[in-house]
Amino acid sequence: MTPTPFSTPRDLLRYAVTRFNAAKLFFGHGSAEAFDEAAYLILHTLKLPLDRLDPFLDAKLLPEEVLQVLQVIERRTSERVPAAYITNEAWLGTYAFYVDERVLVPRSFIAELIPHFFSPWVTNPFEVENVLELCTGSGCLAIMMADVYQNAVVDAVDISTDALAVAERNIRDYKLEGRVNPIESDLYENVPFKKYDLIVTNPPYVNASSMAKLPPEYLREPQIALHGGDDGMDLVRKIVAGAAERLTPEGILVVEIGNEAEYAEAAFGHLGLTWLTTSAGDDAVFLLTAEQLQAQ
Repeated sequence: MTPTPFSTPRDLLRYAVTRFNAAKLFFGHGSAEAFDEAAYLILHTLKLPLDRLDPFLDAKLLPEEVLQVLQVIERRTSERVPAAYITNEAWLGTYAFYVDERVLVPRSFIAELIPHFFSPWVTNPFEVENVLELCTGSGCLAIMMADVYQNAVVDAVDISTDALAVAERNIRDYKLEGRVNPIESDLYENVPFKKYDLIVTNPPYVNASSMAKLPPEYLREPQIALHGGDDGMDLVRKIVAGAAERLTPEGILVVEIGNEAEYAEAAFGHLGLTWLTTSAGDDAVFLLTAEQLQAQ
């Protein structure tokens, strides 16, 4: 094995940060900057606790451990592969999920709202019995909702069989078989007709102009899960149009639209959108009640 000038995680961390910054990598899949991503990849590769970097910074590594980390750094830099695809792991809050190239790397502002039960629109979480998540991808939001709404069954819908295979793995990992039901469907098409207390979705919403400017890391993801048409609202229109007949009288629809608030207001502003506050601000997730949807 060829010797390297690296012997500790500190050496590798410095090297990785330099490589990542020099390559102008994009950090939009969980890490905010090169240092955070480098630390995560090093700790994960060495099978060390992800929240304890300092005690291990000056530990002497075996040559094969150094090589493993260098291979990860090289792949992240040269191939622009999102870190989550390298580690097969993504985090939303305190929840960890298996991911690979068949699904988007989980990143949803709705995940911040779930632990609060969408209060005050949901007054009693224990009365929530049926939840529908459209465009479930890896199943992360469906699993989180099944966890907080303990009396609910969650139907998790996606058009992609590949994505549903990943979702099924995560459902098994969280032992939620029977409470989270993966359904292959083009939105509502194959969904059992019943009334839902909640319909939640983080659908493809990137508009055509923004799609043309995506960084290489996003181009590694399934494009069907990103592209939302000319104004980003192609699928959102179908979701909003079909929600009224699927919701209970007190039900709500929650939709994430990222940076497309202007287009969402143009398409649905007449319904009286309620914008929910997240770490992204007050324009990334909107809510409509069944009453509002009935009036469209």
